[in-house]
Amino acid sequence: MNLEGKVALVTGGGSGIGFGIARVLASHGASLVLAQRRLESVEAAAAALEPTPVLAVEVDIRQADSVERMMEQTMAHFGRIDILVNNASVTGLPAIAGMLDCSPGQTDDIVDINLKGTFYCSQAAARRMIAAERGGSIVHISSVGAYASQELASLYCATKAAQVALARSMALELAGHRIRVNCIAPGDIPTEASARMTQDATGPVHYQRVTPLPRIGTPQDIGNAVAYLASDEAAFVTGATLIVDGGFLTY
Repeated sequence: MNLEGKVALVTGGGSGIGFGIARVLASHGASLVLAQRRLESVEAAAAALEPTPVLAVEVDIRQADSVERMMEQTMAHFGRIDILVNNASVTGLPAIAGMLDCSPGQTDDIVDINLKGTFYCSQAAARRMIAAERGGSIVHISSVGAYASQELASLYCATKAAQVALARSMALELAGHRIRVNCIAPGDIPTEASARMTQDATGPVHYQRVTPLPRIGTPQDIGNAVAYLASDEAAFVTGATLIVDGGFLTY
């Protein structure tokens, strides 16, 4: 998979799965834009990826004007955007929200980031891809939660299912512009956020995970899937969801 000459923007690219995705894309030759709400996080990640050309950008994907500024910075720095990875998400402990106790503020946060943020970023990137007439690839990072119920995470699961639906509809709308839109549904991928959620097995929230393959997943596993969907090897793949869960959903 050769991504030389491509520019990939990864939201939430400063840590966890997002940084794992960025590392894999860089290894295949892509230049990178790493975007996150805390600029210091993506600046540190950018430094760790040297000598890959990397632009660190501060963004609040809940706000359409902030997303526009991110895209303008990308165009000013690299002059193009070929790949968008919608990875930024409310996950871990902040995503734990029982339906009877979920506050309006938490509801807004989960929906605004997981759903509206995905839409705003895709819309802004697609407009620039269309103007450039080179095609492109958009990948949403969803979750097995889109398919499997998770205790105290109904809103999270609903937004992850919405990302799958968005990918299918966007793929239909953008196919004529040679822009492919796909989804990845990761299973258990240990990160700092997920570790905080599961470290206390005796607490009120404990998810029992069963993965048939005899190892845990890694951010690199998700990065490999993104690299495939973003590459020419997946040139006839659009509107699809690639499940990367070690077999979790087979149960």
